[in-house]
Amino acid sequence: MELRHLRAFLAVSETLHFARAAEALGISPPSLTEQVQELERQLGARLFLRSKRSVALSDAGKLFLEELRPAMERLEGALQTARLAGRGERGIIEIGFAASAAFAGLLTQTISAWRRAHPEVELNLHEMESAPQIEALDDRRLDIAFIRMPVSLPPGIVTARLHREPLLIALPTTHPLAAGESVAAADLAEEAFIIPDQAGGTSFHQLTRAVAERGGFAPRLAHRGRDLIAVTALVALGMGVAVVPESLRGTVTLPGVAYRPLRGAPILAELAVAWRRNEGAPATRALIRQIREAAAE
Repeated sequence: MELRHLRAFLAVSETLHFARAAEALGISPPSLTEQVQELERQLGARLFLRSKRSVALSDAGKLFLEELRPAMERLEGALQTARLAGRGERGIIEIGFAASAAFAGLLTQTISAWRRAHPEVELNLHEMESAPQIEALDDRRLDIAFIRMPVSLPPGIVTARLHREPLLIALPTTHPLAAGESVAAADLAEEAFIIPDQAGGTSFHQLTRAVAERGGFAPRLAHRGRDLIAVTALVALGMGVAVVPESLRGTVTLPGVAYRPLRGAPILAELAVAWRRNEGAPATRALIRQIREAAAE
């Protein structure tokens, strides 16, 4: 029994006219008659009562139609879902993001544009540090990751740069260095640095070391906050200073915190998108393509 047999039966049952049903299906009346007869042979029951003047459903046909119609509706729905998924218009995408991606506005722009264009694709968002995002990508718990570079990449994970921005130094407003318009890296040698938690090997740990390297000293990592907002709150409390991305200045304004640029050539923080090189899901591939095209504009 094939799907064409069932569709032939439904077409005749709706029109009760073989010629009109054949026209609706785009096949010849003899071909339609053959398909209905084959279905009847397979079922071992007559589905239609035919005469030269009329066609009517038999009792078996009425019962078959009652069961078949909702089943075919579900089947047609499943087929349409598969077609949409194959074109990247349906599906589920698991997205990880570093909080600082939201500060830079990239996440909001990307997700908003995608939802407008693909309302049938479900997006699940997970706020995570960059290194755990890469691990989740590698074991397929995530499909796309918005990360802060640098971060180590296993084989099969690729990235594309989305945004670069200068690093700033977050200082307590009472700190003497806050009185200047900029801060020399060497002037931070005696300071206690506050970094996001889980900092070992992560991007802000390395960016803090880059600032210290310019100043010719090893940074003293005194405190950790859960994220950049917590780090900034600790700065406001006078617990130390912090290396932060420029976008934080426009999104996190706390009493007691001053943001100052580094003197000299800027040290840049990089936001990137990461995904699996062999990604096969059409919806995920389409979103990656949109993200990269938007970043290139």
